[in-house]
Amino acid sequence: MFVPVEVSHDWRVSPFGHPAQVDHGGEAQVQTDYFFGISDHFLKHFLQISHSDFSFPALPGYIYTMSLVVEQTLPYTPTQLKLDEPTRWSRLFPLIRPSAKAIDLGRDRSLVVDTALAKSKNVLIAAIGSVGNFSSKILGESHLAAIAAEPFGIVSISAKEIAIALKENGLPVENGVLVLRASTKQDIKVEAGIMEVSLIGELKLDHILSLLVTIHEDIKISFEKTQELLQHFVKSAARTTSKFHETKSGNGPSVIHAVEVAEFNSAKIAVEKDLSQLLSSRPTSGDVVYSIHCSDINGLSRLENNILVHEIFEYLAQKNLASRISHSTIQDNHSQARGWALSFCPMPTAFLSAQTYPSNTLATSASSTLPAKAREGSSKIQLSDSQVRKIITAGCERVIKEEPTITEYDTIVGDGDCGYTLRDGAKQVLNFIVNADLATLPSALGEIVEDLEVNMGGTSGALYCIFLTSLSQNLWDAPTFAGALRGALEDLLKYTRARLGDRTCLDCLIPFVETLQKTGDSKKALGDAEKGVETTKKLEAKLGRSSYLDEAATRGVPDPGAYGLLMLLEGMVAAKRE
Repeated sequence: MFVPVEVSHDWRVSPFGHPAQVDHGGEAQVQTDYFFGISDHFLKHFLQISHSDFSFPALPGYIYTMSLVVEQTLPYTPTQLKLDEPTRWSRLFPLIRPSAKAIDLGRDRSLVVDTALAKSKNVLIAAIGSVGNFSSKILGESHLAAIAAEPFGIVSISAKEIAIALKENGLPVENGVLVLRASTKQDIKVEAGIMEVSLIGELKLDHILSLLVTIHEDIKISFEKTQELLQHFVKSAARTTSKFHETKSGNGPSVIHAVEVAEFNSAKIAVEKDLSQLLSSRPTSGDVVYSIHCSDINGLSRLENNILVHEIFEYLAQKNLASRISHSTIQDNHSQARGWALSFCPMPTAFLSAQTYPSNTLATSASSTLPAKAREGSSKIQLSDSQVRKIITAGCERVIKEEPTITEYDTIVGDGDCGYTLRDGAKQVLNFIVNADLATLPSALGEIVEDLEVNMGGTSGALYCIFLTSLSQNLWDAPTFAGALRGALEDLLKYTRARLGDRTCLDCLIPFVETLQKTGDSKKALGDAEKGVETTKKLEAKLGRSSYLDEAATRGVPDPGAYGLLMLLEGMVAAKRE
């Protein structure tokens, strides 16, 4: 649930020494105030500005100072959005996720059940958020069997009702049902295979939802081990909230921390205040991983979120503390104050493994399906490093070569960025495989996704990450590569309403996968994929930016995403057949 922001800037000329002296050597100099700890160099690069862009005159004894203003924009009022209506998401969520089903529980109560988890072997998880304070974590997680909203502190839907609804709608409850609820107090109740956990506010609810994705696989399938983990979390977790205040403190804005009101100088200093307090409140012993969840409140910009997570990781890394960091956005309908909140819990390594670098906060939740603990054993499909390297390299190089054509098509029917997105993703993959062991392809694909999440944006990036994440898992058990592709395609279709004939990349992917599975002939599969891309020249776009255009504007132009995928497949198939 990202809140839109407006970014504006203003230039002013000030004498040397205010705000800082710069030895400009006779040339015009640009000096930027630090904004959330961003350096001058980074900000210039981010805004793509240069001296020539603004035609700065060289004024001896003066510097140019730029102020960057990021303001939250709310196009609709809370009343118009009906954020206080408990059944709001039961009507909207099925539109977001095709596999979701709204269940009417009576007395103006509803529950959304995700039928995609009908074959799950894990403990089923249901999350109940607060009306008006709904979190992006509840909407974004694919491992939730059910979601609902209720007035904060008031239990309107019982855990038993949720378990019954899950069973009646075909979800397996044999391994147990876990119901997580945002509340005014912390509590754990266990009865007949149903565990109900109340957590204080959305922050801790978001934290445990993130934690349940990244814990070891053996815990996810065990009701008893899940109970042990939650008992530890309820006992050991701590939190802190920091919000910007309208009054200034010193020369800058003020931030209300848990222990003091202080001038905001940079994200680095602010994060150090919060984390030092949390670490001192929970002294630990033994081998632990620090699980930290960062929630931005009321829509900090994406840039600010990335900087916050970066500073958290850097602080812990400098102290040689193993960590795993997660993120969400909380929209507080009862306060317009913006800020961030941290939930902190030292977890025994029996529950959780550390990460080497925090995931990009802007990425999709595609990687949430990856196991936190590396899977042991070997894939049924055995491929040599040299063979895989040759195929991947050929596919990526073909995409990079065809970028101008893809960009040209997308300039006509879209945003014009599809070619750049696919090219950057291909370059990132080529950089990754230089030092990767591609003989263990399932593990390598999982690691590639972590890189792509950071470096490949847009809708294409999200779809590729979801597909590759699922493919990395299917490769462990599928008897053939075609079977693994089929499993990944089925998973992808759970996250998008796009289907064959909607003028998307699926018009290339679906015929390729289906033909390959039926015939085992990659050349024939490529031919059917090419036919699918050709049909997009005549199809009316039903999804994406092209759907806003008149049909005449897209006629004769293939879907850029479908064409880009075809180029990738052509390169790969040609390398395989050599």
